[in-house]
Amino acid sequence: MRHTPPSQAAASEPPVDPAISQRADLGQLAVLALRAHGLTPEFSPEALAELAGIAGPALASAPGIADLRALPWCSIDDADSQDLDQLSVCQEVQGGWRVLVAIADVDALVPKDCAIDRHARINTTSVYTAGRVFPMLPERLSTDLTSLDPQQDRMALVTEMSVDAQGQVGAFTIVRAQVHNHAKLAYDSLAAWLDGNADLPTAAAAVPGMDAQLRLQDAAAQALRQGRTSHGALQFETFEPRAEVQGGRVVAIRQREHDRARQLIEEFMVATNICSAQYLERHGGLAMRRVVRSPERWSRVVAVAGKYGERLPAEPDARALEAFLERRRQADPLRFPDLSLTIVQLMGAGEYVIEEAQPGTPVDHSTTVAVEDYGHFGLAIRDYAHSTAPNRRYPDLICHRLLKAALVGAIAPYDAGELRALAEHCNRQESAARKVERSLRKSEAALYLQDKIGTDFDAIVTGRNQRGTWVRTLVPPVEGKLLGAGDAVDVGDKLRVTLQSTDVAQGFIDFVPGAP
Repeated sequence: MRHTPPSQAAASEPPVDPAISQRADLGQLAVLALRAHGLTPEFSPEALAELAGIAGPALASAPGIADLRALPWCSIDDADSQDLDQLSVCQEVQGGWRVLVAIADVDALVPKDCAIDRHARINTTSVYTAGRVFPMLPERLSTDLTSLDPQQDRMALVTEMSVDAQGQVGAFTIVRAQVHNHAKLAYDSLAAWLDGNADLPTAAAAVPGMDAQLRLQDAAAQALRQGRTSHGALQFETFEPRAEVQGGRVVAIRQREHDRARQLIEEFMVATNICSAQYLERHGGLAMRRVVRSPERWSRVVAVAGKYGERLPAEPDARALEAFLERRRQADPLRFPDLSLTIVQLMGAGEYVIEEAQPGTPVDHSTTVAVEDYGHFGLAIRDYAHSTAPNRRYPDLICHRLLKAALVGAIAPYDAGELRALAEHCNRQESAARKVERSLRKSEAALYLQDKIGTDFDAIVTGRNQRGTWVRTLVPPVEGKLLGAGDAVDVGDKLRVTLQSTDVAQGFIDFVPGAP
C-alpha cells in the first residue's frame, strides 16, 4: 500500500490560521503534526471498506471459551474514555485475593494482515490530543465492537491471579472468555469515594455488592503496590497537564492526579503484563517484551541526588533510588514533579525488544544471546510485556495473538525476524506519537492563555541552560520560557511571573519576571 511522504502531505495541508481560537484549529495543528512525524491521520479506503462488512461484536465460537459474564466486572478509566480495554473483579480468599483482569479480544475481529490490521500497523498507537483523537482502530471498533462497553457481552482474554497479603503474585492462568461490564466507572469519582470524600458513583451504586467489590479491588491493588515498592519499583509524579474542552474551546488546564483509582488499575495492569510475559516464556517462547534498561546515565542520577545531600550507590540500584525519591516526595511535594521528570529523562524511554526461545524450554538468561534481557528498571521486574491495551496499542494486539496461539499449542503467528522488525517500527512510531502529543499540549496551553497576556502567576523555575530559563506555573499547570531573568534565578526558585506572549501554532509561551 502506497503512502504519501510526510513532507508532501504536510505541504498539501491548508496553512494554519494565525488567529487560532477553537478546538478545530487544534485539530488542524494535530493533523499537520502527525504528518510531519510520519504518522497518518486518516484510515485507508481498504480499512473502511472492511469495517463496513463487520456485522457485530465477536461471538464465542471456538471451543474452550469460558462464560464469565456473571462475575461483577467493572471498568475504571478516564471519564471521557470510550475505548475500554480492561475490566477487573476480585474475590477474597484465605491469605489474600483472587484477581481477574479481562482484556478486550480485539484480534477476534481484527485478525493479522487484514486491511484494518495493516492500517493499525502504520501508527501502532492511538494519538490523543484535545483537538482530535486519532484512534489506532476505527471508532466503530475501538469504542464499540471491540470495546468492553457497559451492559454488553464481549470476548476477552482473562488473566486470573492469586495475590497474597504481601502483594506477591503466585499461580495464574490465562483463558479466553465471554465477559460483561456491569459498571463503567471513572477515576476521579471513584477515587473521591475511596478516599471518603464523595458518595459511591451512581453506576456502581446501581449494582448490588459493587461497593464491597471495589473495596476488595482497592485492597488487592494496594498490596500489589506495596509489594512492588519493596522490590524497588519507582513511584513518580510526572507533570501531566490535560486540557479540558467545552463548546470547542479550551476552558481549563489541569494536572492529572495519580489518585487511588488510577493506582488500582495501574497495579492490576502491571500484574497482568507480567503474567503475559511469563506465560509466553513458559509456553510460547517468542515474545515482544517492554523494557526500560538499567540507566546508562546512572552517574548523572547520582549527581542529582548529591545536590540534595543524598548518596546513591555507584551502580544502578532501584531500591536506593526509590527510597531517595520517597524522601524527596515527603520533603518537597511542590517540586517533586520536576525531580521526577529529571530522573525519568535520565533513565531513558521504554522500548520493545524480542525474546526468542523454544516453546516449553526454560530460558537460560545467563547464556542465551537471543534474549535481550534488560528487564524493566522502573518497575524493578524482569518479565514484562504490553498486553492490556489492544484497542490503542499495536504491541498489545501482537501479544494477544501470541498468547492465543500458545493457549492452543499452535505455531506463533509471527517469526522472529518479523517480530523484531515490528518491535523497531513500534519504537519509532511510539516516539513520534509522544512528540505529537507533547507539541499539542504546548499549543493547547498557549491557546488557553492567549487572552491572559499581562496576568501574573506563581511559578517554579524548572530548568536553565544555554538556550534559556524555563518555568512551570502552579495554576494553571503550564510550562513556558522565562525572558529577562538573567542570573537572578536558579532551578527550584519560586517566583512571580507575568505572561508576555503566546504562539499557539508554535506552542510557545513566554513569561517575564513579575512584581515580587
